[in-house]
Amino acid sequence: MGTGVAMGVNAVVPAFSAAVVAVVAGAGLAAAGGVGAASRAGLHFVSRRVLRVAIVLLGLQISVPQLLATGWRAMAVVVVATGVTFVLTPLIGRRLGVSPGTSLLVGTGVSICGAAAIAAMRDSAGGDDDEAASALSVVVLYGSAAIVVVPLVASWLGLSREQLAIWTGAAVHEVAQVAAIGAATGVLAVAVTVKLGRVILLAPLVALAARRSVRSGPRAGRRPPVVPLFVAGFLAMVLVRATGVVPDDVTRELPSVTNMLMAAALFGLGTGIDVRRLLQGGRAVLLGGIATALVGGVSLAGVALLI
Repeated sequence: MGTGVAMGVNAVVPAFSAAVVAVVAGAGLAAAGGVGAASRAGLHFVSRRVLRVAIVLLGLQISVPQLLATGWRAMAVVVVATGVTFVLTPLIGRRLGVSPGTSLLVGTGVSICGAAAIAAMRDSAGGDDDEAASALSVVVLYGSAAIVVVPLVASWLGLSREQLAIWTGAAVHEVAQVAAIGAATGVLAVAVTVKLGRVILLAPLVALAARRSVRSGPRAGRRPPVVPLFVAGFLAMVLVRATGVVPDDVTRELPSVTNMLMAAALFGLGTGIDVRRLLQGGRAVLLGGIATALVGGVSLAGVALLI
């Protein structure tokens, strides 16, 4: 039911991604006492296993030739803005007194691809439901604001269409939010392509964080895999798409399938959120604002210098 609600809201208001709506729906159901003990095993399954399948399939949405067509300058903007935000956000979070888990998840969601990145990092490198909820609230708040703010700032600064497209793809959190800005300003194709270039960075950054978590956590001393299996699957699907063997009909339908699976997984994650604790997370919201300013500022500077 939660997945259906999320998909329905997304169909009516595309700027609200099904993933984020699903988290909110799950948290609302849990707050209302609607999650029984009998359903927890199934919800745990979808929030872990189904999530991994969705992330693997996400790789088939990424077209390497289209990414290369945007040019090295656009990719340089993406890599630098993502890297700076991912590295600095946990350091700033430490200064603000935000927990390491929340700081890592906020940095991941803001720098890479919103709710999907937060869920992947939580699943791989640890973090409890409340930490994930804090990070997801940041994505909802600042990503939604970006739909209005980014076009206004671009107009004020006199950015060209190409500059707007690349800045949007490099700075805005969710793919749905990027698509909303792109559709409204006429830069949809390039903005989404650049955004998917950021999604590729999910694999190495999650793998890096997972290895660090294993070395410093309860399993310290055990040899971790080079990359988590689902991350390797994501990269494999990117390569499969690059070979051209996947029919166009399949790639056109994949986003709806992936969005449905991701919504189901994040609904399960949402049912584990304690809304009362989430409302006390003011420092995480501040950290999210700083991280959003970082990714937006660095990418805007890159666009101004290179594009």
